[in-house]
Amino acid sequence: MAMKQLDTILKYELDNEQRCADQLKIAENEYQQNITRLQGVADYRLEYMKRLSQKAEHGLDSATYSHYHAFIGKLDTASKQVELAMRQAKALVEQSKSLWFKQRQKVKAVELLRDKRLKIIAVAADKSEQKMFDEIATQQYIRRPIR
Repeated sequence: MAMKQLDTILKYELDNEQRCADQLKIAENEYQQNITRLQGVADYRLEYMKRLSQKAEHGLDSATYSHYHAFIGKLDTASKQVELAMRQAKALVEQSKSLWFKQRQKVKAVELLRDKRLKIIAVAADKSEQKMFDEIATQQYIRRPIR
């Protein structure tokens, strides 16, 4: 395989690796955002529970209690939805990581193949150069005056 072809393949694989790395970064950011959202909902729920507790100490009518209870239920539902989204995002991170790793292995394989090809070319060039020097030395030996 010619060096130009190997260079083209290497560039293609490196571009794919960069795309995989970008997708992994996006997936990790989404996962982190979901963790932050989940913590935010949990914190808000806790704060709302504290408010309910404080108001209950001073007395609550049933309508207000029902309102608080319904809203806490909505927060629980939101928490479950965010938790589901977080699990899905984590699965996407793992999948993206796997794809990036496989692509990285492809890049390394092409780089190894390219390095081997460069070594073969270098050895051939060295042999050619040595042959040329041997030929020059032989010609100088043949043409030297006999004493």
